[in-house]
Amino acid sequence: MQSEKPKKNFFSFQLDPNLFAPADENEKSQQRMMRESVSFFKDAFRRLRRNKIAMLCLFVIVVIALIAFIVPNYYPYSYTKQDVTAKYLRPFEYSAREQARIDKGQNVFPHIMGTDALGRDYAIRVIYGTRISLLVGLLSAVIVIVIGIIYGSISGYFGGVVDLIMMRIVDIIYSLPDVLIVILLSVGIKERVSMSQNDLVVRLGAGMISIFIVFGLLYWCGMARQVRGQILSIKEQEFVLAAKAIGSSPFRIIRKHMIPNSISVIIITAAMQIPSAIFTESFLSFLGMGVSIPMPSLGSLASDARTGLVSYPYLLLFPALSIFLIVLSFNLLGNGLRDAFDPKLRS
Repeated sequence: MQSEKPKKNFFSFQLDPNLFAPADENEKSQQRMMRESVSFFKDAFRRLRRNKIAMLCLFVIVVIALIAFIVPNYYPYSYTKQDVTAKYLRPFEYSAREQARIDKGQNVFPHIMGTDALGRDYAIRVIYGTRISLLVGLLSAVIVIVIGIIYGSISGYFGGVVDLIMMRIVDIIYSLPDVLIVILLSVGIKERVSMSQNDLVVRLGAGMISIFIVFGLLYWCGMARQVRGQILSIKEQEFVLAAKAIGSSPFRIIRKHMIPNSISVIIITAAMQIPSAIFTESFLSFLGMGVSIPMPSLGSLASDARTGLVSYPYLLLFPALSIFLIVLSFNLLGNGLRDAFDPKLRS
């Protein structure tokens, strides 16, 4: 005889298992709300790609860099070659000598941006000036990253008296006038550069060498403060305590745990440092404390163009437009990187 199913007490809170059934795969897939597992950098660059302005600026920077470093190898004119018969030619204008060659059936490459007061092709000089500006920006970023990371991480990790002394040194360095130091360094090493046998040193001159020295002495302070602040927040985390518990040395903890977790701040600060360095180099070259003649710089080209500003305004337009595009693109790209690497903006 089949036993009867016991009746459930009306006042019981026990659930009837017969009311539940396992979900099939289709129902399970409909309930999955978890996003794809991606790394921090992959997620950041995915959000950066959605920033159209930042990607446009990155494209502009890449195009300018390719022009600055590749085009001079194939360009038919040199930045030092002078032609007294081709002074102050307008863009795509030919001199009488070049026109005579064209009439004879010869091919003459046009002066895309015209020529300057000495008959030198202006396009190749602007391209070389852009190369100098980009090199200054990248090298200064490397200097700032190396010094700033080392100084800021040591100050933030050890804290206490060490942090107090190191940050007061940063405050003192912040108070030093960088332009005055560039002038003093230019005067101090000018004679050494004039006696140098190194071709690169001679071409860069005292001004550029002093600029790089100033970047190494002064411009790392902002990076050091950013890294210090990040280290101060990271060193209270559990994984740092675990690394200390297993006997890791302070410098191993900084190198393996703290700096990798501060990489977003480092990238953003370095990206914002590049346009600042480029603008500083252009400003100092405009004052005559940049690269040595005849090596062109965007600042020195703009300074030379002042003498013929009314009659030949294009001589100022091209280097000024180049500085504008480079600095604006790096600034907007830096803003895009900041938004992409900021976890608070993650949706």
